[in-house]
Amino acid sequence: MKRHNFTAGPCILDQSVLQGASDAVRDFENSGLSLIEISHRDKKIVSVMDEAVALTKSLLNLDDDFEVLFLQGGASTQFLMTPYNLMKSEGGRAAYINTGTWSKKAIKEAQLFGEVDVIASSEDQNFNYTPVVDTVDSAYDYVHCTSNNTIFGTSLKLFPKTDNVLVCDMSSDIFSRQLDFNQFDLIYAGAQKNLGPAGTTLVIVRKSILGKSGRQIPSMLDYKIHASKDSMFNTPPVFALYTSLLTLRWMKEEGGIAEMERRAEARAQALYAEIDRNPHFKGAADPASRSNMNATFLLTDESLKATFETRAKEAGIVGINGHRSVGGYRASMYNALKQESVDCLIEVMQNLNS
Repeated sequence: MKRHNFTAGPCILDQSVLQGASDAVRDFENSGLSLIEISHRDKKIVSVMDEAVALTKSLLNLDDDFEVLFLQGGASTQFLMTPYNLMKSEGGRAAYINTGTWSKKAIKEAQLFGEVDVIASSEDQNFNYTPVVDTVDSAYDYVHCTSNNTIFGTSLKLFPKTDNVLVCDMSSDIFSRQLDFNQFDLIYAGAQKNLGPAGTTLVIVRKSILGKSGRQIPSMLDYKIHASKDSMFNTPPVFALYTSLLTLRWMKEEGGIAEMERRAEARAQALYAEIDRNPHFKGAADPASRSNMNATFLLTDESLKATFETRAKEAGIVGINGHRSVGGYRASMYNALKQESVDCLIEVMQNLNS
C-alpha cells in the first residue's frame, strides 16, 4: 500500500532519487563496485562532490565569494562551529533570535564562547509565532536566526537587516522558497530535512568572513580547512552526499527553487484552508507565521483522537503525530511530497464525522 509520508525527518525523497541511490549502492556508474566501496579519492567521487557544489551554487544563485561544503555532524555541530569560527576570542558578542528548540540549542553552545544576547524571542507564547527584527546593533560579531521551526510549525518571513555577519539555520526549509541567499554570510542545513538522508550537512559560508575570530580552532571545526580540502579533509559520507546530489539534480530538472516554492505554497494553502474551515481542527501556529514545510494543528475535541488516527492509518498516512512540545499533529510537507498526499489527509479530515 502506498504511504503518504508526513514525517518531520528524515525527509521524504522523490522515487527517482531513491532508485538512483539504490542502483549506485549495487553498482556505481558501471564500476563493478558499490558507491560505498569506492575510495573518496576516486575521480568518480570527486566528481560527485564537484557537481553537488556547483548545483547548490546554481540553484541558490550564490555569488563567487561563497564556499559550499558538505560536512558531518548535523546542524547540531554547526551550533558550535558557528561561534568557534565567527565569534571573536576577546570580547566576542553574538545576537540570537530565539524561535524554538533548535534556536535554544544553538544559543546554549554559543554561550560557551562569549557573550550572547537574545535580541528577540517567541518563547512567551510557546514559540507559536516568529518575532520581527528590523535592525540589529552593529556591535555584534554575528546575528543568528532559524528560518523554519520544524517542531512549532513557524517560519521567518522577514530576515534582519544588519551590517553584521548574518547566520541562518535553514535545516528544514532549504531549497523550498526563493530568497536572496547572498544576504546571508553563513547558511547551514542538515540534509535530512529537505535534501537527502542523514549523514551530511550543507554549509554555505562567505570566504571573506573567515579567519577573523582570533581563535585557534581545532582542525575538524575550522571552515577554512574544510574549504581548502574541498570538503574532503576527512572521508566524506559518500552515500548521503550522492543522494543529495540526486536530489539537487531532481530539483533542477523539475524547475528549480521557483517550482519548489510554487508546490510548497499549493500544498500548505490547501491544508491550512481545511484546518481553518473544519470545526474539528485548529492551527497551533499564528497564521502570520505559519510554515509551508511543517503544518501544526490540534483537534478541538479530543474524543475524536482515536477515530482520526485510525482513519489516517487506514488511508496510508504516516508521520503526523505532533512533537510533545506542541501536541496534536504535524504534517511535514517537504519538497518531494506529492499534492495527492495532502489531498488524502484533507479527505480524512473532512470525513471525520461520517
